[in-house]
Amino acid sequence: MEYVAVLLPSVVVGLIFWFAMKSIFNADKAERQAEARAQAEARSAANTEPDAKAKNQSSPPLDRPDAES
Repeated sequence: MEYVAVLLPSVVVGLIFWFAMKSIFNADKAERQAEARAQAEARSAANTEPDAKAKNQSSPPLDRPDAES
């Protein structure tokens, strides 16, 4: 019984440490997944954005010369 009394505090502290580290790693994983989703959305928005701008921009007609010429 003395062995249990001696080892129990170390085992309890070890379990608390394990649960704390597990929660930290899970939070980090969730944060990395959220960051990856946000970056993917930003990339997809950036990829569609130039197409929308290109449609709104008008190019000068090819049959008329520029005023500078």
